Amino acid sequence: MTLTLYNSLTRRESPFEPLEPGKVRMYCCGVTVYDYCHVGHARAYIVWDMVRRYLMWRGYDVRYVQNFTDIDDKILDRARETNSTMEAVAQRFIDEYFADMDKLNILRADEYPRATHTMDGIKRLIHELENKGYAYASGGDVYYNVRQFADYGKLSGRKLEEMQAGASGRLETAEIEAQKKQDSSDFALWKSAKPGEPAWDSSWGKGRPGWHIECSAMVRDCLGETIDIHCGGSDLIFPHHENEIAQSEAATGKSLANYWMHNAFVTVNGKKMSKSLHNFITIRDLLEGNWSGDTALEGSEKSKAVEPMAVRLFVLMAQYRSQIDFTEEAIASAKNGWHTLKEGLLFGSQHGSKLGWDVDKIDKLAGEDNKSVQQFQAAMDNDFNTPAALTVLFELAKELGKEGNVLVHQGKTETAPDLLPQKWLTLVSLAEVLGLEVQPESDSNDAVGGLSDGEIEVMIQQRKDARKAKNFAEGDRIRNELKDNGITLIDQKDGTTIWHRG
Repeated sequence: MTLTLYNSLTRRESPFEPLEPGKVRMYCCGVTVYDYCHVGHARAYIVWDMVRRYLMWRGYDVRYVQNFTDIDDKILDRARETNSTMEAVAQRFIDEYFADMDKLNILRADEYPRATHTMDGIKRLIHELENKGYAYASGGDVYYNVRQFADYGKLSGRKLEEMQAGASGRLETAEIEAQKKQDSSDFALWKSAKPGEPAWDSSWGKGRPGWHIECSAMVRDCLGETIDIHCGGSDLIFPHHENEIAQSEAATGKSLANYWMHNAFVTVNGKKMSKSLHNFITIRDLLEGNWSGDTALEGSEKSKAVEPMAVRLFVLMAQYRSQIDFTEEAIASAKNGWHTLKEGLLFGSQHGSKLGWDVDKIDKLAGEDNKSVQQFQAAMDNDFNTPAALTVLFELAKELGKEGNVLVHQGKTETAPDLLPQKWLTLVSLAEVLGLEVQPESDSNDAVGGLSDGEIEVMIQQRKDARKAKNFAEGDRIRNELKDNGITLIDQKDGTTIWHRG
């Protein structure tokens, strides 16, 4: 099977062919470190972690680099607000970034370059652009001459005449900037120092870099002039990634990246997430339960905390190029889904000894369920179709959950004992590719947080039998027992009963 992916530059899917056989150089645009990460960040970095993990599973040697933007107006504003320094604010939120991403089981990058640590590379790149006629100095600033780059707009599909000015990534009055620019579409590569702000020496005078040039320099310093995959959120296509291309390719005469990949947005109850709309949800608010509906809570009743793996599942339940809507219903669905997967993932640790397994010595290669592996790979090879891949995992998990329930109540399994290790090990292996993992030590004593799916289904059937026999007291008792375990039953008009947790 061939891995195909959608390339934002060509606007079509194509087979993935790395520059060097067996190796992948991948760059992901990181956060500007002035605040806590939100659910939109969670989606982006879960997605690119998934892509990286899958490429590794497919046998590629992946070098993954993700930057930190640690010099920016927003960082400086936060420093002033807190009577701190740019360096202290940046380091604090870099630390907070790692705390959040570690909980979401996102692998650490091979390298985390910072803008402030890349000044030599940034200034060298600006000099090259200036010498080649793509940049010009003006009043202590340096601007990129957009009209000199014939391919400007090839990533975003925008025509130069349609583009708006002000793509420098820095806050400055339009009047002052207009006086310095040769063209309103030109953007800043270097900005002259402002009183009281951090600045670096340069041949143009003291100043600091524009946002876009930072990534161009960090890509080249860490990965070379041309890389395999450049990724980020779809909001970065223009102007950030468009400007990266213009800078890097004008300087080197080579393609910056062979594949451009972008994840779609997260909305909250159908609306763009925004602090002004009071629907801004940070990762830690979500994990700690400090959110409700479309807003983070401020002293009101807390929703239940969401397990990190349920957040990860919520993201992966949609294909990465599809917009996803954050709602209480969607999170509840992810919680239920994770409970099902967790039950299957813990099958070996909870039931293996009863079946005579030595979990630590099971031959994983011999234990592969080839059909499931092939179905999983076919889904993932199709531009990382995680919803289809999860279908394979859920089928395995539900079967294992059912067998675990039968084993508890009947002392034996319906499936041949020698086939169960295959299914369990396949589930564990494939789930790990998606970063969905559980630690038996922390969960084996509480039956994955309560009743298993199989036990719930058995109790629902017992209630149904009791009601059929007009033993309504027993039916009510079972319903109340389920309610005490956090299970809500909904009786349908057709006689069926559906249920959900919480």
